[in-house]
Amino acid sequence: MTRQRAQQRAQRRALRRGVGVAAVASALVVGTALPATAGGSGGTGGIGVAGGSGHGGTRAAMDTAVRTEGLPGMIATARSGQSSWTTAIGTADTATGQPRSTRERFRIGSVTKMFVATVLLQLQAEGRLDLDDTVDRWLPGVVSGNGNDGSAITVRQLLNHTSGLFAYDDDPGMAAVLFTPQFLSRRYDTWTTEQLVRIAVSHPPVFAPGAKREYSNTNYILAGMIVAEVTGHPYGAEIERRIVRPLGLGGTSVPGTATAVPRPHARGYSKLFGGSPTPLDTTELNPSTAGAAGEIISTTDDLTRFLSALMRGRLLPQAELDEMLTTEGPGGLGIGGGTLSCGVAVWGHDGGIHGSSTLALTTRDGRHSVAFNTNADWFTGKLKLAEAEFCG
Repeated sequence: MTRQRAQQRAQRRALRRGVGVAAVASALVVGTALPATAGGSGGTGGIGVAGGSGHGGTRAAMDTAVRTEGLPGMIATARSGQSSWTTAIGTADTATGQPRSTRERFRIGSVTKMFVATVLLQLQAEGRLDLDDTVDRWLPGVVSGNGNDGSAITVRQLLNHTSGLFAYDDDPGMAAVLFTPQFLSRRYDTWTTEQLVRIAVSHPPVFAPGAKREYSNTNYILAGMIVAEVTGHPYGAEIERRIVRPLGLGGTSVPGTATAVPRPHARGYSKLFGGSPTPLDTTELNPSTAGAAGEIISTTDDLTRFLSALMRGRLLPQAELDEMLTTEGPGGLGIGGGTLSCGVAVWGHDGGIHGSSTLALTTRDGRHSVAFNTNADWFTGKLKLAEAEFCG
């Protein structure tokens, strides 16, 4: 692999996961504790300055991001105790100048993984599976060949990205479909989970299971397949039954192969994760290329409600919640945590998918949650938004 190709691959992998800063990649995607930056004091949670005295700093950080990174627009919702704050800046449609609205629905990319991990932890709490079950226990023979061995990988290793499985979207053929202008003619294609896994296992493992941690969307494609095998229902149906309906998340849906985003929504603009020098309208697409790794559609209000409910024990028993939020070993399951410069500890995930970039964070007690979305996929300044909201 040439140096240029390696750099392009690294850029794609960072942006499509919604990761703008290496520290955020470590903390919010795979669960590594993020050390406090200069001036930080440690700390374990609570409401930051912005939550207690207004959100002017957050709004300013959003304005700066839109201006300096050439983003169409951005929306945010913050929930603090019994109060909430929401704002929208910039445009939803660059052709008409329509402004963004806080009511919009959007693709949340890898933020989907928090929902999937929650369902698997619920199934463990119900005694229907154990996170230390092997993949082969539920999907016999699916992960095999080229040195891949589902009998040596556990469900837990899927959730914390220590399986060693090759990321199907790093396959050169798949990368061409997703991250070059070829995407425009392939955006409506349907991809099955079996196809995506076959692409992944056509490559040798990146490392032995449990040897280290490396983010791979293949892990969550398999996690979604396991939910279906255990319950007899598609993973999306279980998310709707267990999370969406009980919490009243009216703007959240699992689209499957549906190509449209329910209204109201902004147009989504993509630079194909480095594959296009100019933004392209990618609002409509078949999200089966992401599946359980990143297909959900939601709103900023719904995401803050989900995170607050998760942290307050409405979705998981205490034992499973503690397991999800572990900072030991490889870190959290489907969620990551870190400490910001002001000592406030936050948990959450970020996500990027064609035309959309999302960040959803909360304090450990669930008292202060925030979600941001920009209708572009090249945003790199998420850490600044987190600092503005929780540190003021």
